[in-house]
Amino acid sequence: MPTTPYTFRIDNDLRAALEQEAQYEDRPAAQLASRAIKGMLQAKQAKRQAIEAALVEADKGTFITQEAMNSWVDSWDADNELPIPESDINTIQQ
Repeated sequence: MPTTPYTFRIDNDLRAALEQEAQYEDRPAAQLASRAIKGMLQAKQAKRQAIEAALVEADKGTFITQEAMNSWVDSWDADNELPIPESDINTIQQ
């Protein structure tokens, strides 16, 4: 993939840490910075997609009460773990 020069400012401590890590990995600091930026952008995109998917689900109007969810979570790692709760609230009028 072709690359393009891109300049930005970072504080001295961050630069020193980046250069130290680059030395440990025997890689150019720019390569580590590029990977870090790519990872951050991928994480932000994944978060946005998860929020959008949650909004689509919320628009369906079916939810699980806090009590049902808490009971399920409290049963984790118990001998009688409860099954995943079913939605028990429907806000869509049919």
